[in-house]
Amino acid sequence: MSALSPWAAYEWALANDDFKQDSAQERAARALEACHQGLHHWQAWPGTKLRQPPRGVYLWGPVGRGKTWLMDSFYKSLTLPARRQHFHHFMRWVHKCLFELTGTPEPLKVLAKRLSDEIRVLCLDEFFVADIGDAMILGRLMRMLFEHKVVVVTTSNLPPERLYAHGTHHDRFDPAIKAIREHMDILDVDGGEDHRLHPGPRVQRYWQRSADASDSALAAVFEQLRGDAACDQQEVQLGRSVTVIKRSSKVVWCSYRELCGKPLSANDYIRLCDEFSQILLSDVPCLSAPEEVQYIARGTEDAVEQVKTGDRVLPNLSKQDDGARRFIALVDECYDRGIPLYIEADVAMNELYPRGYLSFPFQRTLSRLNEMQRQRFGKNVLQA
Repeated sequence: MSALSPWAAYEWALANDDFKQDSAQERAARALEACHQGLHHWQAWPGTKLRQPPRGVYLWGPVGRGKTWLMDSFYKSLTLPARRQHFHHFMRWVHKCLFELTGTPEPLKVLAKRLSDEIRVLCLDEFFVADIGDAMILGRLMRMLFEHKVVVVTTSNLPPERLYAHGTHHDRFDPAIKAIREHMDILDVDGGEDHRLHPGPRVQRYWQRSADASDSALAAVFEQLRGDAACDQQEVQLGRSVTVIKRSSKVVWCSYRELCGKPLSANDYIRLCDEFSQILLSDVPCLSAPEEVQYIARGTEDAVEQVKTGDRVLPNLSKQDDGARRFIALVDECYDRGIPLYIEADVAMNELYPRGYLSFPFQRTLSRLNEMQRQRFGKNVLQA
């Protein structure tokens, strides 16, 4: 199936893989097909460097609409140099390169040229901007990539203008939005249905712990998955030391407090998934808590600029939200890598985060946790 063009892959899935007809997915598949055909025609045409490449494609919409599957079908169909990365991984690479280029004049220009020498197509999954530093970098980098004729295909839960709409100095991201609109076709992939919720063969990877249970359900899961003798090492070294409940060479079992209660980052979860192919997480509490109004006092640091006058009200956050953000990052990394995450929690899955500031991103987390309960997860995640 990897040799099929995007439209052919979509038709094959409709006929052979229990896909449901979805007009929004159909429009997206046709747009990707046009990009695919345009790229290969552009590659084969004499004087390619002088001609303009086809427009890229920006797929956005709610969770479970098939965006990642569609983009991956496009990526697999390419015969010219391309890179496919989760957006977090791509930005990690960008920051690493910029650090290495410290002292180099116009490092972003050097970085864009380096990338354009290696690839003709860049596919980014889960495009999302929440940091002023990333917003400023992307504002210039996107424009430079398009100037170097790199075709970009990406997925997101938000349209371009809402990517950084509520961030500090959101105008710094305006150049990126303008470049995206000039060089990419923007498609809303919302057929009104979360395809991850379709019935199908399932395997339990989420347990709600009973109040009177004396043993964790994950104890038996670990024994079944470990494959070899349990390792005596009681720690995993990420950005900091994390104490484990049990581990083997490829399976690790940790508590929520150790993996999400400590100040770990997305990079730490990347390292965790590099080392282990199965992850168990126990003692997950309800992640919602009463919100508290917070202020930044006059004269304190606000991102990269100082607040000069007045008080600024921060979003209403709860004391649980730091851990909830890490939980979201952990689920995202496991999902993107196809690594099963086994969870034992105090509450049912749909009660993990019933309300709060992170309700929007947590919708994606719940959809992904549901997908992880499907038997085929980790092998060939379709319509995800």
